[in-house]
Amino acid sequence: MDVRLDGRVALITGGSKGLGLAMGHAFAAAGAGVALLARGREALEEARAGILAAGAAPDRVRIYPSDVSRAEAVAEAFAAVTGEFGRVDVLVNNAGTSRTGAFEGITDAVWQEDLDLKLFAAIRFSRLAWPGMKERGWGRIINVLNTMAKSPRGGSAPTSVSRAAGMALTKVMAGEGAPHGILVNALLVGLIESDQWVRRHAATAPEKTFAEFTAGLSGDVPLGRFGKAEEFANLALFLASDAASYVAGTAINVDGGRSPVV
Repeated sequence: MDVRLDGRVALITGGSKGLGLAMGHAFAAAGAGVALLARGREALEEARAGILAAGAAPDRVRIYPSDVSRAEAVAEAFAAVTGEFGRVDVLVNNAGTSRTGAFEGITDAVWQEDLDLKLFAAIRFSRLAWPGMKERGWGRIINVLNTMAKSPRGGSAPTSVSRAAGMALTKVMAGEGAPHGILVNALLVGLIESDQWVRRHAATAPEKTFAEFTAGLSGDVPLGRFGKAEEFANLALFLASDAASYVAGTAINVDGGRSPVV
């Protein structure tokens, strides 16, 4: 099956590294125009250069430095993307962190920061993209969450809580969007190689190779290893395409079978 996105425009938040960058590569290779959003300009420029080096046309990959946790920044970034590309057909709400801690120590400020970045950014971008998708009768929204949205544990807040809200948001939007050709789904991340894990490796176990570090953490993964960002991007590409024309309202684990909840 040849999955293509020719003529489509994809907006990816958290697009400069890790999963966002992998999706940028996959979508561009499939023919889409790609708008990458993240806070840091330098990282975005490096991301764009990598996608162009892989063969994408310069005018089909653009970068937009933006702090999407701020409502005004979301509006400005969306206006900039549509001003240059004309529309957004595929929205990937990928911005986020894996901030966790003991419940009693999580302040209101930390809760608000987490919700602004992970939940409200998705709400705001989706609300802006919705009218155009509805008018054209075609749209794809992919919310990148975490498997803790389904199976939270002690010490996993605030991330597990904001991600669970994102899963509920996915289901609500899917029910309203499907009659208009807007298909909304969520991808739930397990242990997948990303910039976050590279940083954690450097901070906690620099004496080990990255392969040794990840091997020590993947003992409870039935597939026996960390996933690769490209494997995640392959599934996102499918959901963004016409090939996924009967998939809506799902929350798919991308975790090698690790989650106890299907």
